[in-house]
Amino acid sequence: MKTRSIVFTLCLLLLGTHQLKAQNNITRSPLPLSKLQQQFVDLRFGMFIHFNIPTYTNQDWPDPETSPSLFNPKKLDCDQWAKAAKSANMSYGCLTTKHHSGFCIWDTKTTDYNVMNSPFKKDVVREFVNAFRANGLKVMLYYSILDTHHKLRPNAIKPQHFEMIKAQITELLSNYGPIEALIIDGWDAPWSRISYDDIPFEDIYHLVKALQPNCVIMDLNGAKYPAEGLYYTDIKTYEMGAGQRISKEHNNMPALACLPLNGSWFWKTDFPTKPVKDPAKLVNENIIPFNNVDCNFILNVAPNRDGLFDDNALTALKEIGKLWKNEGPVTKLPQLEAPIISTNLAKGQAANSSWSDDMNIMDFANDDDFHSSWISNPEVKNPWYEIDFAQEKGFNTIVVAEERPNISNYKLEYCQSGVWKTLFQGENKNKIKIHRFERVWGNKIRISIEKADHQASIAELQVYNEER
Repeated sequence: MKTRSIVFTLCLLLLGTHQLKAQNNITRSPLPLSKLQQQFVDLRFGMFIHFNIPTYTNQDWPDPETSPSLFNPKKLDCDQWAKAAKSANMSYGCLTTKHHSGFCIWDTKTTDYNVMNSPFKKDVVREFVNAFRANGLKVMLYYSILDTHHKLRPNAIKPQHFEMIKAQITELLSNYGPIEALIIDGWDAPWSRISYDDIPFEDIYHLVKALQPNCVIMDLNGAKYPAEGLYYTDIKTYEMGAGQRISKEHNNMPALACLPLNGSWFWKTDFPTKPVKDPAKLVNENIIPFNNVDCNFILNVAPNRDGLFDDNALTALKEIGKLWKNEGPVTKLPQLEAPIISTNLAKGQAANSSWSDDMNIMDFANDDDFHSSWISNPEVKNPWYEIDFAQEKGFNTIVVAEERPNISNYKLEYCQSGVWKTLFQGENKNKIKIHRFERVWGNKIRISIEKADHQASIAELQVYNEER
């Protein structure tokens, strides 16, 4: 009997090891970003799942000291979630691993403020990824940079906060198998005020790609950046509940748009009895038109405090599935520039220019605001604009961004040891004009405008020293 018991135990251990290996079978061979973007858009429609400590407080932003003792989904059934997603013909699910109040619903080693110290004591992320994969669905994760419990807030960020973020993302991308996308929130938003420099975006981006090269990373708060440029994200994002809108006529970027099925993101006590959004409207006004402009639509469905979807949500998802089917890959995306992910060296630096038009002076073109512009005075025949670093800096990327495209021909130069050297001279009619080149050193950068179809203007002249 003892021998049988040992053999049985060894078999269980071997089975567990095999399952762990299968789950962590993460490819290290990177696909081109263009292919990853295409694959993401081709998924068309998925499920956002906001489920965390706010579920138990009737608020999306609970007290950051809310006790873990509240989190107790006694009937948690991630298989129900997955089957509900399948009933709507969704392709994937995305779970809020940590929201703005800092509670982690996985077995993290970085903080005690996590699900293992709740009455539930099970890794919800593990339950989620297992159930969705078992149902043939892709898996994505949501993670908040803003963390009010751990006091990771504006003007209070310390090195240990950055280390915690890196450790948590490492856990999420190391222990749960292949993750299609990491959706990050609470970064560079008007309400979070944590900039891409406070928590360096480039470092996090490279960490994600090192852990999972084929994980698409996106930031939910890129709305301040022009629709024509990829800034701090692999995919353009539009949180429609926050008033962000994608053009249903002119979008040419891989995109994501999101809405909740109910009136807010996390479950509220009135959800079971309050009408959800109309399935036909969601199909005809969101899924179909968004898919037609290379936009993936993600619909949030909030589990209740038992860890289950309410009946009205289940009914709506089934109705969506009757009205809409995934027709497969969308139109092939155009070839795009790699996203901008570095610190803008030109922001707030001394600027100079030829004569400006009234108050629209040179400082408006490097203030990190795309809705203000330096505008050349109409009397100037050969306008120019210049950034002065005061000392030499290394850089390898320059972006000329316009609020509305008007500059077509221009020359870009940099000054090195008192000598001006040309980086580019010619035609570029794009609204976002990206120039990448081998790293050079200089103390000034200048654009000389040779042709514009009306008054020349620049919303932002940006300079980057990208890691390559």
